[in-house]
Amino acid sequence: MQVILTTPSPTNTPPYLHTFNDPISPFSSPIQPHNLSLNYKPKLGLGSGRVEAVKGSGSGGGTGLFSAIGRAIEEEEYRKARAEVQRKGFEIEGYSVEGLSVGGHETCVIIPEFKVAFDIGRCPLRAVHQNFVCITHAHLDHIGGLPMYVATRALYSLKPPTIFVPPSIKDDVEELFDIHRSMGQVELDFDLVALDVGETYELRNDLVVRPFKTHHVIPSQGYVIYSIRKKLKKQYIHLKGKQIEKLKKSGVEITDKILSPEVAFTGDTTSDFLLEPRNADALRAKLLITEATFLDDGFSVEDARQRGHTHLFELIEHAQWIRNKTVMLTHFSSRYHLEDIRQAVSKLQAKVSAKVVPLTEGFKSMYS
Repeated sequence: MQVILTTPSPTNTPPYLHTFNDPISPFSSPIQPHNLSLNYKPKLGLGSGRVEAVKGSGSGGGTGLFSAIGRAIEEEEYRKARAEVQRKGFEIEGYSVEGLSVGGHETCVIIPEFKVAFDIGRCPLRAVHQNFVCITHAHLDHIGGLPMYVATRALYSLKPPTIFVPPSIKDDVEELFDIHRSMGQVELDFDLVALDVGETYELRNDLVVRPFKTHHVIPSQGYVIYSIRKKLKKQYIHLKGKQIEKLKKSGVEITDKILSPEVAFTGDTTSDFLLEPRNADALRAKLLITEATFLDDGFSVEDARQRGHTHLFELIEHAQWIRNKTVMLTHFSSRYHLEDIRQAVSKLQAKVSAKVVPLTEGFKSMYS
């Protein structure tokens, strides 16, 4: 007789700790199955629960009440498992976007096509495979997992990553890693780049990243990722192919580089970033990922500003500046439920031409 059993996560474990549909991290304690038999083997493990196949010695050939209960549990867990598999993220403007952003707890948003993670949160396993991390500011819910990120990449024999930080925190980040090297007697190799607002770094030959100004209670910055395409300069358009090739071989630069803003990520900020003239590229990128920590009258706009955050009411007020094709809202306060977030999205959607999507991983329905 075979019964499918589920061992849920401990009730005091926050729902946002295991995300991105990753397997259980090798650094976390494994969840123990119910030991109804000494002869068990894993059958399926997804999300925060694990499904175990347990063989029993009872008779009855799989009939009776116990078997019926087993089949019911199996069907329910299979349904939940399929839902977990399907919830891998979003397909937005040609890019996969996955992540987690719960205000005050953890923020990490990944664009796998760029091999980039915006902030690192507590270092979810999925983020380890991204070659670049763009840190917006030094609050722990955005930067706390950085040493684990570097150490885990080494564990998996991945190349040392490149980490972008605001220049004001570069020395502190280096000191942080020196402390971990000393305590753990380990090598932690990475390339730390202090990238200031307006500076550009080439991620690959068709992709660059450039920070933009944001406003938080500590030094902060957002990031825009641009695609690069080359266009023949006007003065050479009339030339034939052989003439163009000759110029190219002689070392003449015959093309202009055209930068197109693809994705912008704000991190934590007040709504003032919307009014910065130099942030125009962030507001015309195909995808804007920005925070909306507070959504209703429970916290006022002034409360949000004092905490260095954006209120949904401000996004609605300044909607005319948002020219993106899609806006992803993040960093909702943990006080909200899915229903609150969906209602907020509908309010903003009515004010902007952009498609509005919420990042709701880690949030529950008020009915669950």
